[in-house]
Amino acid sequence: MRKYFFTGLALLTFSAFQAQEVVTISKKDLEQKINDQNLQLKLSEAEINSAKADLLMSRAMYLPNVTASYTGISTNNPLMAFGSKLNQERVEMADFNPANLNDPKNIFNFATKLEVQQPIFNKDAVYQKKAGEVKVEVLKLKQERTKDYLQFELNKAYMQLQMAYKALEVLENAKNTVLANKKVIDNYFKNGMIQKSDVLDMNVRVSEIDNQIQYAKSNVRNASDYLYFLLNENSENKVFKPSEKLQYQDNILSQNPELKSDRKDLQAYQKSLEAYDYMIKSSKAKFLPKVNAFGSFEMYDNKPYEFNANGYLVGVQVAWNVFDGLKSKSEIEKYKSDLQKSQTEIEQYQKQSALELNKSYRQVLDADNKVNLTKLAWEQTAEAYRIHKNRYEQGLEKASDLLNAETQMSKKELEYQQAIFEYNTALEYYKFLN
Repeated sequence: MRKYFFTGLALLTFSAFQAQEVVTISKKDLEQKINDQNLQLKLSEAEINSAKADLLMSRAMYLPNVTASYTGISTNNPLMAFGSKLNQERVEMADFNPANLNDPKNIFNFATKLEVQQPIFNKDAVYQKKAGEVKVEVLKLKQERTKDYLQFELNKAYMQLQMAYKALEVLENAKNTVLANKKVIDNYFKNGMIQKSDVLDMNVRVSEIDNQIQYAKSNVRNASDYLYFLLNENSENKVFKPSEKLQYQDNILSQNPELKSDRKDLQAYQKSLEAYDYMIKSSKAKFLPKVNAFGSFEMYDNKPYEFNANGYLVGVQVAWNVFDGLKSKSEIEKYKSDLQKSQTEIEQYQKQSALELNKSYRQVLDADNKVNLTKLAWEQTAEAYRIHKNRYEQGLEKASDLLNAETQMSKKELEYQQAIFEYNTALEYYKFLN
């Protein structure tokens, strides 16, 4: 029953795998799609647009602020009543009567007002704008580094898909070999040349490979789903298939690699220091006088929507914040501390990056050595299997020896393909860091 259960499960998995639409795609096609569709890039683009929008608000430091209003009031306040009549240009001698001044009648006043405020000199706002411009440049550099990382992630994901298909191919070839051997063993058993235990061992090996093939197909789907996630596409009833096969990427590495200062993330960190510098200058500029012009044009009447009287007011204001409770001084100290902290973080990040680069360099060398060793081991086990098979056909080997030789050969081939994948991945990561 257990045997039939696993066989049925394998058949269901195989049917589901076959029912999916297989989409053959190259790495070049994926690279073109990811720049337009990836969610992480869209988020970084939105962050840049948000910073640009903040920067647009700095236009207020040189553009005028214009407001218009229409106000209606009813009052018997002595001061307001007399002032409203004065604005309406209808004051008479009787209005100067102390009785009328002290106890005026209710009066209506409808005022239309247009106000303009024009900044002339605000040095702190100038430095704040420059800090905002630096922030936009920093975010653009971070976006470029994000693209570099996604390129690495895409290459790794594509190689994972290649590895999954390659493992499936190796296991299916191994299954064909096992089935061929099983056919021979079944014939030997019918002729009474071998024992029942040899047949059972072969059946166990067939079940084992079926199980491995099932896992391999799941790995194909998992790798395909991750690529669909990177592309922000729906993976339902679809599975990617790489147009290129997994191959060893020959590459000559330079000895003693050095961290390049033009790496986008390092440039972004260095650029961010400029923003702190401008914020410090902005806080210092708050001690400078501010010059702003202002003006207004007003129309009054005691009836709504009539404008029989008008007047204007223009002027220039020079304001100097002599003492603000040490707020600006505290801001300067805070930004200086943040600047020092950022410089220390950059130094730490550079050293960590250099450490990671050297580590990845050694990983590439170790992975390359592993490729050579696993290839040699695979070739040796393949030759050993050929010898065992010939001797078995001549009746000089047991079935268990043949089975062990085939199992070892299949295992070593998978290890060789896995070593190629690990080498290629290590090489891509080294390129990303370098």
